[in-house]
Amino acid sequence: MHISFLMHHAYGAGETVRATFALAGALAERHDVEIVSVLRHRAAPALDLGPRVALRHLVDLREHAPAADRTDPAHARPSRVFPAAEPGSGPYSELTDRRIAQYLRRTAADVVVGTRPGLTVHVARQTRRGPLRAGQEPLCLAAHGRELRLALRGAYPRLDALITGTEADARAYRRGMRLPGVRIAAVPRAVPAPRLAPADGSGRWVVAAGRLVRERRFDVLVRAFAAVAAERPDWRLRIYGSGPERAALRELIGQLGLYNHVFLMGPARPLEPEWAKGALAVDPAGPEATGTALAGALRCGLPAVATDCPYAAGETVEDGVTGRLVPPGDPAALAAALLALTGDGAARRRMGAAARAAAAARFDPAEVAGRHADLFAALLARRRGSGLRASLHHARGALIGGGYATKYATGLAVRAAVRGVRTV
Repeated sequence: MHISFLMHHAYGAGETVRATFALAGALAERHDVEIVSVLRHRAAPALDLGPRVALRHLVDLREHAPAADRTDPAHARPSRVFPAAEPGSGPYSELTDRRIAQYLRRTAADVVVGTRPGLTVHVARQTRRGPLRAGQEPLCLAAHGRELRLALRGAYPRLDALITGTEADARAYRRGMRLPGVRIAAVPRAVPAPRLAPADGSGRWVVAAGRLVRERRFDVLVRAFAAVAAERPDWRLRIYGSGPERAALRELIGQLGLYNHVFLMGPARPLEPEWAKGALAVDPAGPEATGTALAGALRCGLPAVATDCPYAAGETVEDGVTGRLVPPGDPAALAAALLALTGDGAARRRMGAAARAAAAARFDPAEVAGRHADLFAALLARRRGSGLRASLHHARGALIGGGYATKYATGLAVRAAVRGVRTV
């Protein structure tokens, strides 16, 4: 198969880029894979893509780029296709509309995959007839506002497949969106094995990571850690990430007198070395978050304390086996779980080993790539089977009503079609 991923900006280092690069690299072991970056801001990718995956871009926004896309008048006019209701729609314009449409009309891929809702709308609306049209949901339906959901309802019925990160989100799409004929499949994001030794659980650091936004509920974590610091003053909390809630979190840390115990570390890329320094991972996310960073912590051998949310840790952490699950928005419950594990080194080591094994089985790129390949192959086979049935139906009518020459030619065409399906 020839599989093409349409990405926002493949030259960054965010979670979607990491997951897509890992998935593409694993798929490229057996298939032709390309990544098409709508935007380009840098000379080279921030992450290693490997030699088997092709990379190209559509709009070059580098300051001294030869194409002069930055000054193209069409890039000053807003997009007519990419939903304005999707956060991050600002860089999309009439220029990106035109370039994406040109690519989707000419692509030779068997499967085209949009990696965020706005790009999946492009894939659904503009891909030429022939390739499978698929979308990957990097967040979850619950995280999308009403206007964005309306935009998706208008485009997503044209898809062949929609891939969510959790079974809970797949169920939400089946219930909340009218998508007849669209295969909705839950496949976790790919998380590569860390290139360093796993955490040994001997440190005194609790580690959290994610964008500093209200949905991540880091305020709940800071309040919970006040109880941990009071009882176990040798433990510290590091929070990695950036975002609009940073100032409010810093103020809260000061109000609670935790400036020697809770540290806002800013972004860290890659995160694996920071996870490996910790003894415990924590994710306080609210019910609309996806908790994709937590998978990296588990792969590094950290047990996790997390809120029991269906789109995040609810399907990632097994309570009592790979960590502890607590109700969302409950600082007291979160503090109790943290105190239990910070005080039990044997439990941390046991859960950490279980977390590492479970995460490898669920998130390893080879496993995730195999599930994607199986899904795409099944959909392509179904389409070819439908095409063959239509050809046979047409041929049967010709054989019944046509003359000898028509019957002979039609019979040859039917046999060729059957042979073609058999050789796929």
